[in-house]
Amino acid sequence: MPTSTPTPPTTRTNLDDVRLARAYLLRVAEPPAPHLTGFVTRHGPIAAAERIQADDVPDQVRAETTARRDVDRAEQDMATAAAIGATLLIPEDEAWPAWAFAALDLARARGANWAGQPLAVWARGTADLAISTDEAVAVVGARAATAYGEHIAAEFAHALATAGMTVVSGAAYGVDGAAHRGALAAGGPTVAVLGCGIDVPYPAGHSALLGSIAKSGLIISEYPPGTPPARHRFLVRNRLIAALAAGTLVVEAGRRSGSRNTAATAAALGRVVMAVPGPVTSAMSLGCHELIRSGDAHLVSSVADVIESVGRLGADLATVPPQALRETDGLSDQALRVHEALNRKSGQSVEQIAIKSGIPIERVRATLPGLELTAHAERCETGWRRRSPQPT
Repeated sequence: MPTSTPTPPTTRTNLDDVRLARAYLLRVAEPPAPHLTGFVTRHGPIAAAERIQADDVPDQVRAETTARRDVDRAEQDMATAAAIGATLLIPEDEAWPAWAFAALDLARARGANWAGQPLAVWARGTADLAISTDEAVAVVGARAATAYGEHIAAEFAHALATAGMTVVSGAAYGVDGAAHRGALAAGGPTVAVLGCGIDVPYPAGHSALLGSIAKSGLIISEYPPGTPPARHRFLVRNRLIAALAAGTLVVEAGRRSGSRNTAATAAALGRVVMAVPGPVTSAMSLGCHELIRSGDAHLVSSVADVIESVGRLGADLATVPPQALRETDGLSDQALRVHEALNRKSGQSVEQIAIKSGIPIERVRATLPGLELTAHAERCETGWRRRSPQPT
């Protein structure tokens, strides 16, 4: 009988070649490049890179790669990344979040052209991406956030990190930055997903914040080093923010907001979408209110609500706050009407109480002793009166 030849294990050299091939592929087409991604899946990264360089590809792949196929800066990109402590994380690595990114492939299979896994991501930091995003929440919102929005984002992120959840966001001004700071203040991991090269400090005012994130968390980007920020790139990167988290929390969003794009992406990936209500007079909360009103997002008003929405079934339920008790709780409708007819200072006759309450005299006579037993009423020289509450 013929014997099968065992597949040799992937060697360090082979993995280095794969990494270089994927670094080339990241630069050869603008993400998400669905046809290129499918081509790489069918042929493998090394063979795909070689065929692209030789222009031996289907027309759809050629359309995505022809403008840049001669730009091979893989080794330079690896060196640039290494100079800032970054590396290229690839699907062949154990730290690749395969489970989280699988939702992108499923969405692509259902016809979502914007979906599909990244070919690789540049990563700078100390955290393991797969482990960090095992339990994660994306916190997004307006760049021009109000003080209310930044406060809520920081408080929620701090509490989520304290509860052991990773906060994922986009490192932008406003809600994103507040969320990252809140997680860092709690000593928890946070992941920033960029819409530019891993070596581009954008926004410039968050250069120090990005450095802090890299020390305990992770910064990732599918764009090659040196890639400048652009509006379409932020929209493309939103799919990674949504995919890496079990749910997306929108803290503040205008009617036309990139955060709403992230929320729609999260919903398309089967992720939970949540929104925090804000003042009805605030333009920065219009997007949140519309998401809630349309049923596209769960209303959340506490971190416990968020954890219940994204947590383990039956294990992370939010506790219901105790309700303050009224002195009349537990009274029947008839007893309540008699009680409300009583004055607190002066006594009244049974007849007067019957007239005020609309309860027949005989029922009033039967009810008053019971109210006396429960300390709701008391006899006095002039009849019956409401008993003053006793100090506790």
